[in-house]
Amino acid sequence: MLISVYVPFVVTAVLAVCAPRPALRLPPRPAAWALACAALVSAAGWAGALALLAFTGVAQIPEIAEEGRWSVAVLRAHDPVYLVVAVGSALVLAAGVVSLGVAAVRQVRDIARVRRECAQLPGGTELAVVDDDVPLAFALPGAPGRIVVSRGMLRCLDGHEREALLAHERAHLRGRHHLFQGLWRLTAALNPLLRPLAVAGGFVLERWADEEAAERVGDRTVVAHAVGRAALASAGASRPFALAVTGGAVPQRVRALLAPPPARRSLPFVAGGLLLAVCCASLAGAASDSDRMVDSAQRARCATHPGFTSPPPAGDHRHAVARCCARPDHPEGGQRHP
Repeated sequence: MLISVYVPFVVTAVLAVCAPRPALRLPPRPAAWALACAALVSAAGWAGALALLAFTGVAQIPEIAEEGRWSVAVLRAHDPVYLVVAVGSALVLAAGVVSLGVAAVRQVRDIARVRRECAQLPGGTELAVVDDDVPLAFALPGAPGRIVVSRGMLRCLDGHEREALLAHERAHLRGRHHLFQGLWRLTAALNPLLRPLAVAGGFVLERWADEEAAERVGDRTVVAHAVGRAALASAGASRPFALAVTGGAVPQRVRALLAPPPARRSLPFVAGGLLLAVCCASLAGAASDSDRMVDSAQRARCATHPGFTSPPPAGDHRHAVARCCARPDHPEGGQRHP
């Protein structure tokens, strides 16, 4: 546990530093899925490692040890984690959980606000054209979601560019991009180190919609012009949880559209998959080590009792501890079996 419990922290740091840059140059759809998996697994590994480290400190509290029926002295002797590390881990985990809760509440409120706005939009079709001279275009997720375009935006674009803009927004709705966006926000709230993945993910979602729009329109240059003109004309207005054609780093998106489609490469995905596998394996190993440490402390407590004459059989620690503590002459067992 001494080494394996810290591996998820290292994996998270490596992904936060190294993952965003190659993700921006990969095909956007698989890159978005890879970033989502990386954020989810590394956030879970981060929280699990913090919980294991915090447990080593909590388990040494006499009242907790009494409830768990293990020896505090043995646990302290076998515990490789300093108490200050355990306390710090508990505080960081608590702060992350509180931040996650706040982000989740905020996200639920945004979804409710977006649904109310969808219900108030004119017309019953997917496209809602609002009578506003300010150039606006964005997609509101929902069931099934709406595309909002102002008359001011439509006047800024020609017919082919309007088609590209609508194809871009439809790609956001069809790909359920708001779910990716929500996942990255929640994982970044739990672990601030994952914020670079969330930022890269937002750009990748816009590139995903750009590429789908280019496939539907059949002309990458038209989509690039539509993105550039919409960004220049837009007033920069945004909606919570809304995805807009003017989002992300527009100059980089335009350059990517004017270049050939990104080539498929498997090495970054394989490397990322290996890192996530190492994170999961190390966390599982640390949890197993912690379980064995608690078993040893429980067996040691039973062994110090005069009625205990032989060590429990290997591979049956928990049943042996339960039998020991359930004996009539055991302090714990005697209370339940007078």
